[in-house]
Amino acid sequence: MKRVLIQLTGKVQGVGCRHATLTKARTLGVTGYVTNCADGSVEILAQGSDPAVDSLIAWCEVGVPCTDGLRVTVNEDQGDDIYLDFSIVR
Repeated sequence: MKRVLIQLTGKVQGVGCRHATLTKARTLGVTGYVTNCADGSVEILAQGSDPAVDSLIAWCEVGVPCTDGLRVTVNEDQGDDIYLDFSIVR
């Protein structure tokens, strides 16, 4: 299983980014969460099979719908929480 933290920066809040990410992650079978951060970025914790997580990363890098000036940072995550679904954390 692969587990990463994806940070999206640019104009990503208030444009439907979290809902688009939720839909894509669930379609791919990725679990974890997406949340807005205080600094204006969006954080995604994604876990699942390597191909599914890689597909979510590639989708983010192409440009999440409705974002402007998107920058994507991906880091491996060593956490041990297990997520059974993908959700929006408010």
